[in-house]
Amino acid sequence: MERLKKDGAGFLKDFQQFALKGNVINLAIGVIVGAAFGKIVSSLVSDVFMPLIGLLTGGIDVSGAFLPLDGKAYPSIAAAAAAGAPTLNYGLFLQNVIDFMLAALSIFIMIRLLGKLNRKKDEAPADPQPACPYCKMEVSAGASRCPYCTSHISETAKML
Repeated sequence: MERLKKDGAGFLKDFQQFALKGNVINLAIGVIVGAAFGKIVSSLVSDVFMPLIGLLTGGIDVSGAFLPLDGKAYPSIAAAAAAGAPTLNYGLFLQNVIDFMLAALSIFIMIRLLGKLNRKKDEAPADPQPACPYCKMEVSAGASRCPYCTSHISETAKML
């Protein structure tokens, strides 16, 4: 019994160390943010892109396209299912492919925008390079000669 208590305490201690590690917490935060981001992407696809695509294609809905495998004609997938006919629902597959492509495009655009915003934030304004007072070409800050015209550059000339 004493050994069971000791093993149980060790298990809880190990679990606590595991659960409170930064990687596990970061993973949990990533999953939560990913789920929220997934809702945004789904809304972008279904509420913005799909109506525009419907407008451009004249309201064509590919999701209702199917092929009944019993050789009979049915007006819809639901009618074929009610009759117990097997169907090849290629329209739903195409719709899912379109949804995936639009979601991937949306994620790509958002990540690219976020990358540009982070890049602008990280870029510090560069110190202007001093110019050679003779040929006006940029010279390294500590240079004593111009690499272009080989003129001697004095400290006072560098400041000009």
